[in-house]
Amino acid sequence: MKDDRTEKLSFPGFQKRIRLLKREEAWQPVRILIFGAGVIGCLYGALLAEAGYDVSIYARGRRLESLTQDGLIVKRKGEIRRVPIQVLSAIEPEGRYDLVFLTVRENQLHSALEELRQNVSPTIVTMVNSLETYDQWEAICGEGRIIPAFPGAGGGFDGNVLDAALTPRLIQPTTFGKTDGRERELARVLSRAKIPYQIVPDMHAWQLCHLAMVVPIADAYYEAADPENAGRDAALMRKTAKQIRDNLSAIAVRKIRLSPGKMQVFRLLPAPLVGWILGFVFQSSFGDRFMYRHSMKAPDEMLKLHEQFYQWLEQGGKEPLLGG
Repeated sequence: MKDDRTEKLSFPGFQKRIRLLKREEAWQPVRILIFGAGVIGCLYGALLAEAGYDVSIYARGRRLESLTQDGLIVKRKGEIRRVPIQVLSAIEPEGRYDLVFLTVRENQLHSALEELRQNVSPTIVTMVNSLETYDQWEAICGEGRIIPAFPGAGGGFDGNVLDAALTPRLIQPTTFGKTDGRERELARVLSRAKIPYQIVPDMHAWQLCHLAMVVPIADAYYEAADPENAGRDAALMRKTAKQIRDNLSAIAVRKIRLSPGKMQVFRLLPAPLVGWILGFVFQSSFGDRFMYRHSMKAPDEMLKLHEQFYQWLEQGGKEPLLGG
């Protein structure tokens, strides 16, 4: 016969509460630096600050001025609010942060890593679109510091108000690669902030596959006579679908496993069908927020990535030279 006390202690709700209490007791304050006050940096900074982390954001120019004067203002579900966050105009060499989220554009990456080389923070989470390998980055900032990652978010600013959101988990959660175990701390931080994530075994392969898709998508906007309505051009959508298929096939030929596995869909389905799906996505609110806005606001970055990606294919998959 069971003891009544044992039966109460085994009650699922009670056990769940005990696990939550243990998790709270094990939680330690984490200092976070957001290096880059664009859409991605400000969104992740806001979410992490709201989760209780000690967050500072490093800003420059007009964004530094607006953040210093007005604070970080975000729009979420129709409601506008101010998120308490520290704003920095400089990074002290001895200012130690547990995690540095590097959220700059690809053409700003090397100078940012040079600046972080002087700082003692142990871990840099590189949320950057790039074809370069991570040992190249650590040659700049110091060995054993990089966790390669990519954001799952998009949006824009309406004046000084951030109007951005995380991408649906099914499509693209925040993604980062396996390292020497440091990724587990990053996972705990994101989990507490309710930011969906996935850990992939080969982040460089994931980045290649990502570029294989987003480069033709950006190219479609630049080629369209009316970029905002590019999805209505059926011939352009079929061309984009075929280019994505060809890009992924070229990666697979080089014995690189497509990541995530769902990328295989672009290779297996007929290009006219994929083109029709792309047209729908281009015309959707998702396409506007997560594809159109970035492509139109960062043409220099996307055109450079276009050049790097197709050069990589022409060179047979050889990595670009540092700074190339």
